[in-house]
Amino acid sequence: MMRFENPLKRVERLKRVTARPETTDERVPPGQFVTDKFPVLHYGTVPKVNLDAWNFRVFGLVEEPLTLDWLTFRALPETTLTRDIHCVTRWSKLDTTWSGVLWRDFLRELNIRPLPNADHVMFHCEQNFTTNVSLEVLDDDDTMFAWDFNDQPLTPDHGWPLRALVPKRYFWKSAKWIRGVEFMAGDRSGFWEQNGYHMEGDPWREERFGW
Repeated sequence: MMRFENPLKRVERLKRVTARPETTDERVPPGQFVTDKFPVLHYGTVPKVNLDAWNFRVFGLVEEPLTLDWLTFRALPETTLTRDIHCVTRWSKLDTTWSGVLWRDFLRELNIRPLPNADHVMFHCEQNFTTNVSLEVLDDDDTMFAWDFNDQPLTPDHGWPLRALVPKRYFWKSAKWIRGVEFMAGDRSGFWEQNGYHMEGDPWREERFGW
């Protein structure tokens, strides 16, 4: 099993540069500082993506698995919303604006019907990265698959062409370079969870590492 340096050790320089004075604003979870920047944190290299060969799989515990190409995915109904995001490395960025297809619209438009015993998903991404999220968390009005950030296509560093957005969890759950969603019965560790990150990742409970 791979192990990585605690990312909190890498954030101190960023904090000195970008932190604003501490606030009691209810939008900022405990242990976080606010930044105007958009830090880039990931393990490994940024994948090179060919949209002509790109596809997105829906599989696991669903009535009808399916595979979408990029044009089909991009034709799904688009919604734009503004939310705060919170990284496990202690930065928070307020009022970020995303465009993409809402999770609920994704299910409805594609007639995706999870089986009764499905209660979690695993997001599958480029370079075999994965992360787990419960269906209870995803069934919200602000979870989506996003393709734009601040009215511009996502940059490769931030997940182009597609990333998940799960604002109520630490930002590693908003998986970059996503290529599929697997419906599961019960929970299972993804890449970061196998390497010490919390299974749930609720920033308001400071669920950063371990159970």
